[in-house]
Amino acid sequence: MTISQPDFSSVADVITRFASHGYIADDRLATTVFVQTKLDKPVLLEGPAGVGKTELAKTLALVTGRRLLRLQCYEGQDETKALYEWDYGKQLLYTQVLKEKIGELVADAETLGEAVDRIAAQESVFFSERFLAPRPLLESVRSELPVVLLIDEVDRADEALEAVLLELLGENQVSVPEIGTFTSSTPAYVVLTSNNTRDLSAALKRRCLHAFLDYPSAERELEIVRTKDTGLTDALAEQLVHIVRGLRDLDLRKSPSVSETIDWARTLAVLGATELTAKLLRDTVSVVVKYDKDVRKAVDALPKLLDPNADIDEHQHGHGHGHGHGHGHGHGHGSEPAATDVDEDHGPDGRAVRAAKDAPGRHNDNYYGGSGAATPAQVSAGSSSQGSRSFAKGFGNSGRRIGKRN
Repeated sequence: MTISQPDFSSVADVITRFASHGYIADDRLATTVFVQTKLDKPVLLEGPAGVGKTELAKTLALVTGRRLLRLQCYEGQDETKALYEWDYGKQLLYTQVLKEKIGELVADAETLGEAVDRIAAQESVFFSERFLAPRPLLESVRSELPVVLLIDEVDRADEALEAVLLELLGENQVSVPEIGTFTSSTPAYVVLTSNNTRDLSAALKRRCLHAFLDYPSAERELEIVRTKDTGLTDALAEQLVHIVRGLRDLDLRKSPSVSETIDWARTLAVLGATELTAKLLRDTVSVVVKYDKDVRKAVDALPKLLDPNADIDEHQHGHGHGHGHGHGHGHGHGSEPAATDVDEDHGPDGRAVRAAKDAPGRHNDNYYGGSGAATPAQVSAGSSSQGSRSFAKGFGNSGRRIGKRN
């Protein structure tokens, strides 16, 4: 059983205690956490995936000795999975066991109406706390021990769930119509996270403190990598952080996260890397880049990121990978049309694109497959060697496995 720790004495205390558990918080984020614990206000953390939003809630539970409750949000989730539901199986079992007792209750009833009234007078027995199955939101209110409630990726849930959250966020209570209102004796530290896949309601935001977590500076990211004991030398870790930051400046569908930087560092350490070479980075780049089109862009950019003074022949980049870049030269494939997912050589500035990706509501209806999504014919025009640069490529038959990250 964890023992609750005293509240933070200052912003500096937040930074120190978080750092003791491997979480590097800057002054702005530490201030938000400090204010949250003093005002008992929920905090909403928004930003790209993999920058430490969920980890902050876990670390907050560790440093305060509180129990962690987690509600993982998803599309189509309803209140029965978030608040509570009735244990119908248990209710039915008790009904069967008590059938004889129910018979005795109505045995001397003179009319059917009288029998129904007698049973109705006892119905509260079956809608009591005995048959209540609490979910994370209600459990956080009923818990006798102090808790940290993590409502993770709230932007994935439907707007209806946001309405369910408002009573808890604003008043630290949950109402169950059949029983009454449950109020928390010790308010939970509530942390909501959002990857900005959609805009959240003003009503929800109004009830929360707010912080935006973006990709950290190079110095802070290097410090984070060092605290995770990846096994990579400081010199290589610094070089790797520089390369990852360069990949983020590309026009990628999903930029590498901080957690993926850590995974890449651990991967290179497991492979016994003593220096970062273009081949080694190409063979393992899928640790941080997860879409085939992004992999091609990353592979083309790696030599320049590794050595800014490298002389790269732009007319030869990426050839030999079997992807057909379609530069207008009509690479002889008979009468087959050119691939439709051709990358432009001169796209918009990477930093501007990265900033645009963090804007709410940035995806149109077709991003996840709407009516204007690619047709099967267009999809089939993609590369025949898609996925050839998988994580396993280049590792040979060594049988070595990457350890699972805690």
